[in-house]
Amino acid sequence: MKNLSKITGLTAAALLAALPAFAQETAAVAEAAVEAAAPVVDKGDVAWMMTSSLLVLFMIVPGLALFYGGLVRTKNMLSVLMQCAMIAAVAMVVWILYGYSFAFGGGTSPFWGGLGKLFLSGVTIDSVAATFSDGYVLPEYVFIAFQMTFAAITPALVVGAFAERIKFSAVMLFTVMWLTVVYFPIAHMVWDGAGLIFNWSAIDFAGGTVVHINAGVAALVAAIVIGPRVGFGKDMMAPHSMTLTMVGAAMLWVGWFGFNAGSNLEATAGATLAMINTFVCTAAAIVSWAAIEAIFRGKASGLGAASGLVAGLVAITPACGTTGPVGAIVLGLMVSPVCYFFVTSVKSKFGYDDSLDVFGVHGVGGIVGAIMTGVLCAPALGGTGFVVEAGTMGAQVAAQIKGVAVTIVWSGVASLVLLYITKSITGLRVSTDDERQGLDLSAHGESAYHS
Repeated sequence: MKNLSKITGLTAAALLAALPAFAQETAAVAEAAVEAAAPVVDKGDVAWMMTSSLLVLFMIVPGLALFYGGLVRTKNMLSVLMQCAMIAAVAMVVWILYGYSFAFGGGTSPFWGGLGKLFLSGVTIDSVAATFSDGYVLPEYVFIAFQMTFAAITPALVVGAFAERIKFSAVMLFTVMWLTVVYFPIAHMVWDGAGLIFNWSAIDFAGGTVVHINAGVAALVAAIVIGPRVGFGKDMMAPHSMTLTMVGAAMLWVGWFGFNAGSNLEATAGATLAMINTFVCTAAAIVSWAAIEAIFRGKASGLGAASGLVAGLVAITPACGTTGPVGAIVLGLMVSPVCYFFVTSVKSKFGYDDSLDVFGVHGVGGIVGAIMTGVLCAPALGGTGFVVEAGTMGAQVAAQIKGVAVTIVWSGVASLVLLYITKSITGLRVSTDDERQGLDLSAHGESAYHS
């Protein structure tokens, strides 16, 4: 104290008197430093993620519902609308009760998130979720809502495989079980930091494996187990309204920007890359499908254009955040011929009745997109770079294939078991008479149209 007095020229008493003020000032500086280092919730990011969540909802109702509804016969239009709407509603409730916890509950298991956030335990208006940028976070509620829309649309995609012949009660029961046993664990494995596939460094930016391969494989299994529609291969089963199907497809394209660009979790340059890729890959896939039809059928159809549109959207989903725009165009040109081959030649050869080609478009398109993601992320091809530790294309493609394989096996085996459980409880198919009458009247007691 004496030495400090000599240096400052102040008496010991004066120094003692100044100490409280000095300590208070020091504490204020330290507090300001802590605040400066605290994660930031950016209002622009929050607004974008709220918008993206609504865009994905727009994909389900009315987008997917109208797309599928137009593809079935008139007598089953309402049943498809009801199935899509009810699946979304049930999935949202289940997501809040336990789905979010099972997928992102903070557990260390590579297969599920645990029970830590059951009934959203611990989630408040002040809790946050991380984004891809250091120092920035989102309110956890908006992250929960965004992921909830993914959980809502995925089982709704499966509807297209067994449209026009399944019991409504069976759809609801299978949906709850499938979400629990298949979707939530796969979402955790792919997108959670503790997840098995995540730690293989497989890239799935917006849901190629979690949504499309997952749903596509379940759809194929369901189509085989449930069996073909009455009159399949004999009766006319053409879409009753290509107008509604094209309207639904257009809504899917618009909503998909929330799906893909929203998966960036921030309104930054990464979202703009996903956005432009969603434009150009889809455009290339439409052109490619129309060209294939013109070559092999002599005419390009509206159904083909709508199918190419969806195939392009599916293929770019896992790759949209890591691929350059030219690579996205290449992917779009590539995916349509592969999907076309499956929905025409393969389905005809094996005779399964995947009513609306869920496996041929979503499953196959998702597989093509997921594997090609490992190629197109190469910096030499305009991509953002490999994420595997080895840093090579071969290692990245190998990681992608492993992720695809796990998804196929998990979804295929579990879906098969769950279908037989559903069959033992509610039954799967409506009666032949009810199927001939149409599910609108037999299952819901009303019609989509009145003469």
